[in-house]
Amino acid sequence: MILDVRTARVVITLMVFGVAAALLYAARRTLVVFLFAILFAYLLDPAVAWVQHASPLSKQKRALAIAQVYAALGIVLGAILIWIGPLLISQGEALGRTLPSLLDKLTTGQVVWEIGAKHGWSYNTQVRVEEFVREHREDILAWVKYFGFYAAHLAENIVWLVIIPILAIFFLKDGREMSDAGIDLLPRHRNRELLARITEDLNAMLAHFIRSQIILAGFSTVIYTAVLVSLRYPFAFVLAVASGLMEFVPVVGPLAAAISILSVGFLTSYPHLGVVLLILGAWRIIQDYVISPRIMGGKLELHPLAAILAVMAGGEIAGVLGVYLSIPVMAALRITWKWARRYLESSQVSYPTAA
Repeated sequence: MILDVRTARVVITLMVFGVAAALLYAARRTLVVFLFAILFAYLLDPAVAWVQHASPLSKQKRALAIAQVYAALGIVLGAILIWIGPLLISQGEALGRTLPSLLDKLTTGQVVWEIGAKHGWSYNTQVRVEEFVREHREDILAWVKYFGFYAAHLAENIVWLVIIPILAIFFLKDGREMSDAGIDLLPRHRNRELLARITEDLNAMLAHFIRSQIILAGFSTVIYTAVLVSLRYPFAFVLAVASGLMEFVPVVGPLAAAISILSVGFLTSYPHLGVVLLILGAWRIIQDYVISPRIMGGKLELHPLAAILAVMAGGEIAGVLGVYLSIPVMAALRITWKWARRYLESSQVSYPTAA
């Protein structure tokens, strides 16, 4: 007999896990949509619970509370779009029309002479900067194409903005029942208890994470808008909104936002670029070391080095999406490991030592 029973079971188990991993990879786009629907449900769940408790019509009727929250959210978003939508669209179209000529000025070195003339650079300094830009022309164009590719990819998935809220309705309505049904599938009581504790901590962590990200992105959008508009920065409004949305991506998002703002100012020969750089640096320090720790608190319990490692690994595995999901995934692994270790320690049987 080539394989014994034990070895055959191990081989079959590995094959099953391999097939499951292949199926998950093949369906990764669908799974990502469901994952964002779950995060959206976590965002709205406190509002649904409050409406269900406060409204006499919605008590014991969660579906009605969900409908009321969605209606209120639609009214608020509609009012915001009516208020700022035309300005956002006009500045976005203007930036799109101007960007090709700005890039052409950058790659040819013309923008260097314009900025040098405004800031009083010496002739030798302007020549050195122009040579540097010319030498790295291909790298600049490669980065532009890279960001353009991801922007086009996001535009192709704009239908997610419709699908995700619809799927979130099912998680808001039946999420608890789904979780309990999955826990009940386990055969042993101790295993069910372990999974229940892991699920409870994951629920608290994910809900806190998504709400904290919304608050931090809102703060940044307000600050970016106030600073850029008051300084009469070119394309101030569209840059502020885009930079606020980038705050959702940990570590990489704020860096990309700062680079985008400074790049547009450099290409348009904005005269007070140094002031903007100082303000962005000061806001980054305040956001990361004052506001974020107080909002995030200790729910994630991740060391900064672990967070950076997670972001880098997530970017290598799944690009921008991996960067965004890296922090909650790392926190979820920490929670799972914590409860699994406690489970194993409590399962150990101590035998008396022989005299």
